[in-house]
Amino acid sequence: MLLGVLLFLFTAGSCALFVARPAWFPSAITAEAVLYDRQFGWTLWVAGILFVALQLLLAWTILRRSRNAAPVPKTTETKWEIGWTIAAVALFAGLAVAGSRSWATVPSRDADRETIEVYAHQFAWNFRYTGPDRRFGRTSIDLISDSGGNPFGIDPTDPRGTDDLVTASLRVPVARDVLLILKSRDVIHDFFVRELRTKQDVVPGMEIPLQIRIEKAGEYEIACAELCGLGHSQMRSLLIAMPPEDYDRWKRGE
Repeated sequence: MLLGVLLFLFTAGSCALFVARPAWFPSAITAEAVLYDRQFGWTLWVAGILFVALQLLLAWTILRRSRNAAPVPKTTETKWEIGWTIAAVALFAGLAVAGSRSWATVPSRDADRETIEVYAHQFAWNFRYTGPDRRFGRTSIDLISDSGGNPFGIDPTDPRGTDDLVTASLRVPVARDVLLILKSRDVIHDFFVRELRTKQDVVPGMEIPLQIRIEKAGEYEIACAELCGLGHSQMRSLLIAMPPEDYDRWKRGE
């Protein structure tokens, strides 16, 4: 009987936490993040209703059996087990398909889209922008010098790279499509911004595209969400979303 009472109290306490919301997500700043929150909400409601119903049923069964000293014969209802299994598979497959709108997109390199290279290495982020020629300059690993201000290893003999802009924080225009090209110099890192609801592994030897379109100006933390060494906790930067006109002036150096 005590177990049944504890199950009732546990279920009630769990529901109270979600009603009170002592902690929740920060504001979503992209359309994809809004879809993510909506899908998360639907999943939470479905799972929550099932959780409460099953816990109450279990508690009621325990309390009922505690009052009945006679043993209850065990029975097997195969058709019910098959039915519940099919219903569970259909439910969660449906939620997965509905949620695919927020992540199942393949970005392309559009000439009119702002393209920014994101370079991860132990234990810092660097970002490279094209200049007026809208082309990145050639790079070489032999030319990389963090202390010399050349973390990408841009070749100074390549005229295409003379106007490239390298920064330690990521600035993007609001209400414009931006394509991030994620690269790693050494080990696996992870590009994570809470407000984007995005975590993307950055794998050595690969160029990983990530498309974003931020709708709200502000400053947001960039963190590495993959354990990458002793300085992992310090591998942070800043995502600065700017009004388009301010962003254009910043890129022109005004």
